[in-house]
Amino acid sequence: MNAIHRRSLLAASLGTAALPFGPAGAQTTAMTAAVYPGGWDEALAAVLAPRLRQQSNIAVSFDPLFAVDQIAKARAARGTPPFDVFVLDPGPRVSGIDFGLFEPFDATRLPSRGVLPDGYSDAHGAAVAAQVVGIAYNPTKVAKPAGWRDLFRPEYASRLGLTGFGTTFGTISLIEMAKSLGGSEANMDPLFAELRRIRPSVAAVAQPAAMAGLFQQGQIDVMYTNTYTVTLLRSRGVPIAFAVPETGAAAFVTTMHIAKGSRNAASAYTYIDTMISTPVQTTLAAAPYFFVPVNKEVTPGEDVPMRSIAEISNFVSHDWAVINPLRAGWIQRFNREMAG
Repeated sequence: MNAIHRRSLLAASLGTAALPFGPAGAQTTAMTAAVYPGGWDEALAAVLAPRLRQQSNIAVSFDPLFAVDQIAKARAARGTPPFDVFVLDPGPRVSGIDFGLFEPFDATRLPSRGVLPDGYSDAHGAAVAAQVVGIAYNPTKVAKPAGWRDLFRPEYASRLGLTGFGTTFGTISLIEMAKSLGGSEANMDPLFAELRRIRPSVAAVAQPAAMAGLFQQGQIDVMYTNTYTVTLLRSRGVPIAFAVPETGAAAFVTTMHIAKGSRNAASAYTYIDTMISTPVQTTLAAAPYFFVPVNKEVTPGEDVPMRSIAEISNFVSHDWAVINPLRAGWIQRFNREMAG
């Protein structure tokens, strides 16, 4: 845990009351935000948290949780929000809306809202980043795969890292594999048949947070992931490349939402506004963070296969109204058939 993260956690532990420190003697208020583990937590602690503290006297602590775990934790809290702000991908966002976990969102309270494309804020929250998903491979060990179906060939399956439906990138990658085998968003049977066939030979079956480390250690040479992970590993000297499948890479936006019952709504709006601001999006889009910006004024990094967020409509998208009711069953089935 870095020093900034430690300080922000300490500040939050003192509660949401005013705290006796901050710039020019101003009082500092505290809030808590969910954040994805595995890089997002470090990036936001290093970039977003200091800017909030310096400009708005807000001390933020982070609760590292994947999106589905945020929804589960908030539901288990039964009306007492465990954090003030969610960060979610499309499927869990829909679940959060359905479960009534968000405060109504007023985008006019975001001074920076003009940097977002039309439709990137609504009555539930605002977009803060995009993700592009495809196939990562080690170009010194395997040839560039042409598409999803290649991953079931022996030369790729034997170097493949498998992870399940617990994340958005895992879910949409597995859906795209199913489609390449004749399945669909509603039919995973062809996928599971092929997964069972290659299971004895795959290099690893692991939790999503472990995949980057397995790749870095050379235990796997092929995985499905986002451009963020690829560029982050490359910056650490790992031989890795991103392959856009022949059917196209998938893309989606990540959104932030204010938790129902939050006592820190004003700070939460400032947090989200600061996240979409041009200075923060510019810093996060560059090394060593490699986020895909949603801010219209910020150009994605050179390793991202789009030059502006406007191009996201050219990428593969998915129908989460179809996916969400089936996803829990897929997670259980994957764990039962593949993780044993």
